[in-house]
Order: sequence, then structure tokens, then C-alpha cells
Amino acid sequence: MSSSVPGPVDTAPAGVTALLVIAKEPLPGRVKTRLTPPFSPTEAARLAEAALADTLRTVCALPATRRVVVLEGRAGPWLPSGIEVVEQCSGGLDERLAAAFGGCTGPALLIGMDTPQITAADLAPALSPTAWDGCDAWFGPAEDGGFWALGLAEPDPALLRGVPMSVPETGAVQRRRLVDTGLTVRDLPRLRDVDTAADAAHVAALAPHGRFAAELGRLTAAVVR
Repeated sequence: MSSSVPGPVDTAPAGVTALLVIAKEPLPGRVKTRLTPPFSPTEAARLAEAALADTLRTVCALPATRRVVVLEGRAGPWLPSGIEVVEQCSGGLDERLAAAFGGCTGPALLIGMDTPQITAADLAPALSPTAWDGCDAWFGPAEDGGFWALGLAEPDPALLRGVPMSVPETGAVQRRRLVDTGLTVRDLPRLRDVDTAADAAHVAALAPHGRFAAELGRLTAAVVR
């Protein structure tokens, strides 16, 4: 099931690639559970919502054929106008990522909601008009061994199915799968996901003017008082 959220999509920059964000509805106890403790489930959900909002704000400013949130749960006030919402399928994360790519008919770049520090410059190589010249895939490694971005010139769900997710070797296995299939892979910058409180502080320092940094600052100040 998909729905289109009304918005000024005609004013957003056009591009050659669909831009997807895999996300969960930021509900207490369902997101960012590794932030608890030191944060409560409600506070962790507030940080997740802020991270998602920052990510989507960046997405709205980037060139794309489509801007899509592949969502587990329901959309909320954090969703900006002009973003399409597609419901995640059931199954493991590899199946859900595979299905997200399976819904695309042309080049697609998928990112997560856990890197609110992303900038246009981080994604520019994979979204330029020449991004797919001599390139079959873009890969964004994460510091924890996973990956924060994956782009495919020809989205093939089989490239993701069976890749072990949320383990230290996830990124290495996924990238090797691409290479072993004969694809030409280019890399995006290595970024840090927000999983722990230490991650949150690090990421907030990289993007001090974002909603995520502001929310973390409010929560930290409340603890200090």
C-alpha cells in the first residue's frame, strides 16, 4: 500500500534516481532501544523522531525522481509534504530492504533514518546526473560494520535477500555480494549511525544546528537539572 502526501513536489529538484528512506514510526519502546538507558523509551522515541525529521529535510532538498519513506507504522507530523509513503513488507530486514528496491523501476538510492548528520555533499556523488556512468552500485559504509546507504542502477531484490543484518559483518557481506555479482561499486563516505548515547553525542556534534542536536540538548539539560 502506498499513499502520496500532498506537497510542493514540483518545486523540489528533479534527478535521475529515486531516493528512499527506510524508517520506523518513532514510538516509545519500538525505536532506538539501545538508547535506553540512559534515556527513557519516550525520550529515545523523541530522538528517533528528530533524527528522521532531519533526514527527511535533507532528502527534500536533494535531486530525485521520487522521494519515498518506506515506513513501518503510520506517518506523523514529522513527515514533510511532498514525500511518498510506502508500507514496509513483513519479514526480516533483508526482505524489507529487498522489497523497497523491488518497488523501483529505475536507479534507486536507499538510506536509513539513523544518520541525521547526512548532508547534500555526502549523497551528491550518487545523485548526480552522471552517477551511474560506469557504475552499478553505490555503497555507504557505517562505522559499526553495517551500511547507511545503498544505491542500485538496476534494483534487484536478490542482491539483498539473505544478507545477515544488524551484525558487525553486515556491510562487508553486502558489499561482497554486489562485487561477486559482477557489479561496479563506488563508495560514499563512512558515517556513524545513532545506536547508543555515545553515538548520539557524536552525531549531534557533527550537525549542531539540526533538530536531533536540539532534542538531545534539551534532554541532556533536563538530566543535568
